[in-house]
Formats: sequence, structure tokens, C-alpha cells
Amino acid sequence: MHNVAHRGYSAVAPENTLPAFAAAVRAGATLVEFDVRTTVDDVPVVIHDRTLDRTTTGSGHVWDVSYAEVAALDAGSWFSPAYAGVRVPTLAATLELLLAPGPGLLLEIKPPATLSQVKTIVELVDEYGLAGRTIVQSFDPAVVRLVREAGPALRRGLLRLRFEADTVDLADELEVVCLNPSTADVLGDPPTVSALTARGIDVMPWTANDMTEWPRLTEAGIAGLITDRVAELTGWSAAR
Repeated sequence: MHNVAHRGYSAVAPENTLPAFAAAVRAGATLVEFDVRTTVDDVPVVIHDRTLDRTTTGSGHVWDVSYAEVAALDAGSWFSPAYAGVRVPTLAATLELLLAPGPGLLLEIKPPATLSQVKTIVELVDEYGLAGRTIVQSFDPAVVRLVREAGPALRRGLLRLRFEADTVDLADELEVVCLNPSTADVLGDPPTVSALTARGIDVMPWTANDMTEWPRLTEAGIAGLITDRVAELTGWSAAR
């Protein structure tokens, strides 16, 4: 079962930063999940929110500012004074950090994203030789289609806010290797989980931070848990 570090080991370091990714590797993550957006000057950076406000000292939409502006921001102080001065990493810096043999990458492209921007992301993954260890996913099916166009051989995933009537058909159409819903959907809709796994599509729910749910989630046939509690999941899995 995959231990998927949600935005890195975000329980112990500021999410989507290099310290969080390094901590995830040390804590035993088998996949490191992170989010990619593109600045106004077409530099892919690793940040979750549409705006800079929550996790940096800046403000405004990521796609409205230059990389130079993003690079000057503090992305660690909001989490703890110990991380003051930590920056929003570029995708390139993240790939460089994770280059050594280790966990796979679960790279989420956040919309809006153009074909050109998706191509840049896909080309960077390929340039670093990480295509074989990477799954590129999105909540937006249109972005997943762009990934297929930009890198047909790259493994794709689809995120869902909830299971809907077209979930299985959409997974088939997009030819994804994983479909990642909420933990509530996995626990509440076993038939959809079974339909997906029967097709060879992995199900990895988010965000599995309640340890009391881990036994039921694993019994549901999931392929991994996306969690902020990476070390705890490593220990729990080893003790099963």
C-alpha cells in the first residue's frame, strides 16, 4: 500500500516546500504528492492555492505574478518561525530534490492550465528522467486530457471531490491509472471502488489523517492513502 505524503510531510513542515518533501522521504513516503501552478511568466512553481495569501507573505493570484515576485516571498513563517525564509519552490527544484532513488511523484496540475504550460511541466519531468516514477493528476478532466496530449506515455490520474454517476466512465475515457477521491467516498461507496479496482485503476483517498479510519480504508481495497501523517502511516503499515 502506498504511503502518499500530502503536499510533502505537511504535518511537520510547511506544505509544498522543499523541507516538507525532504521530511516525507525520511519518514518513509512511497509517493510524494504536490501541486503545480504556473506564474505569469510561465515558470511552474509548487503551491496549492490559487492565491499566495494563505501560505506566503504575498497576495494575489499565482498566475498574475512573475516568478521573481514569488521567489522573494516567505513561504514558511506561517507554519512556524523555525521555517522563516523558506521559499515557494520551482518545479525544477522539487524534481532536483527528489531525483535520487526513492519515492514516486504524484504531481497535481492545478487549473487554469494551457497546453503550453502542461507541455512545459511534462518536459521538465522528462528532462529530469522522472517520467517512470511520476503520475500526473488533476481535478479537472480537461487538464488530464492536456497531459495525455502533451505526454501520451506519462501515467495519468484523476482526482474527484466526490464519486458521481460518470466517475467510472470518465476514468475509462481518460485512461487513468488512479482515481483519487475523498476518504468519505471510499467508505460510503464500495461499489464504485470495486468497479474501479476491477479495471486495474488504483484508488488512493485523500486526506487520510484519521488513524481510526485506516483499517476500514485498507479493507475497502485502496492502493494507498494520501495523508499528512506520513511517519505514523509508515509505522502503522509496518505493524500490520
